[in-house]
Amino acid sequence: MSTRVKICGLKEANHVAAAAAAGAQYVGFVFFAKSPRNVSLEAAQALAISAPVGLAKVALTVNASDAELDAIVEQVPLDMLQLHGKESPARVLEVKARYGLPVMKAVGVAEASDLAAIDAYEDVADQLLIDAKPPKGAALPGGNGLAFDWRLLAGRKYWRKPWMLAGGLTPDNVAEAVKMTGARQVDVSSGVEGSVGVKDAALIKAFCDAVKG
Repeated sequence: MSTRVKICGLKEANHVAAAAAAGAQYVGFVFFAKSPRNVSLEAAQALAISAPVGLAKVALTVNASDAELDAIVEQVPLDMLQLHGKESPARVLEVKARYGLPVMKAVGVAEASDLAAIDAYEDVADQLLIDAKPPKGAALPGGNGLAFDWRLLAGRKYWRKPWMLAGGLTPDNVAEAVKMTGARQVDVSSGVEGSVGVKDAALIKAFCDAVKG
């Protein structure tokens, strides 16, 4: 079974095309004003429309209100919502019921005790994203280029729901991360950027090639 790839934080149509050409299965658009990868509704709509058929389009939001999510879902053709804030399990269920879209919930990990929180979301989310917990005081909940200790996942009994490994992945380390954790899905954002918030098509290809081995 091959490992699936999500390229997150895309802002340009040529990078959506590069992700598809490289073999990625998902592309992510960030709706969070503090992020250097934030996109407007109009830009995201154009990006989503440009995406080839079969490439899953994911909206990343952080503690978004119903009004904010309404606007995103109404304007942007999407396949999945990614909740990357402090949304509770109950909020995950609310979002699923309101929009009828699959929901991926991100959970930050820094130490073994953080893994317990994942179990609470497994019963309500359609997918899980296991990310590095942001440092204290960080402005961004993700996309900080930080990895957690992958040994925390090595040899453990995995979750019933599909899950995705994220946090500090690059073309240079993703093969090792997959080997160590057994991840069948990986997510990258800053690791395929030439400068902060600006994707690099060559790095996107290198990342996908590294995943394919």
